Amino acid sequence: MGSPAFQGFPAKSSFTPLPNPFFSELVPQIDSLGEMKLVLHIFWKLYRKRGKLKFVTLAELLGDRALVEGFGEADSPAEAIKSAIESAVNRGVLLRVALDKGEKPEELYFVNNEANRAVIGDIQKGRLSVGRLSHPEPYVSEEKPNIFALYEENIGLLTPMISEELKEAEKDYPSEWIEDAFREAVSLNRRSWRYIARILERWASEGRDSGKAGGHPKKKRDPERYVRGKYGHLVER
Repeated sequence: MGSPAFQGFPAKSSFTPLPNPFFSELVPQIDSLGEMKLVLHIFWKLYRKRGKLKFVTLAELLGDRALVEGFGEADSPAEAIKSAIESAVNRGVLLRVALDKGEKPEELYFVNNEANRAVIGDIQKGRLSVGRLSHPEPYVSEEKPNIFALYEENIGLLTPMISEELKEAEKDYPSEWIEDAFREAVSLNRRSWRYIARILERWASEGRDSGKAGGHPKKKRDPERYVRGKYGHLVER
């Protein structure tokens, strides 16, 4: 039984721009559905990020549920994604930089355009240290993505245990705190729910902006909220 029919685009859908040469030059060339899926997904993912320097990592792609599900018919979705990446690199759609991080090097992928070619050139000539490149900030849309979307876009695949923890956190913390905690963790390249949860716990116990435990500058909240909640043991009375 196949997937249910697409129900159509919502009235307030966001859009992802693509350069015209993608349609005039690349579409006629790309003969692999996997490569086409990958390239379109990367354009979408990069457009949703902030900052001038935009790239995706191999780990980020392999941990993206939507992308992995798109390769679900393959015996090994991870290997199929890697193969699609190699095709896109060989075709010249993507530029690759390998960061030397000891036992586990990190691979960064840039769209092949003039600005990114200059960045790669500076790296190769030693004018720019790849170790100083920071990960782009995640894009937070006007629709305010929920905690599950933030997790999938910035960390990886959801598990049942993580899903339960996210549900609890969504009840216990303001949405602004959750978005800011994700943003802080990503900026420090600490992409794990455990690290984000610690940020939220610290803000709840020590206060944030207002200087009061559990305080929030924009919303008036029940002072017993965190005492009754899952993290109540962290709040001093």
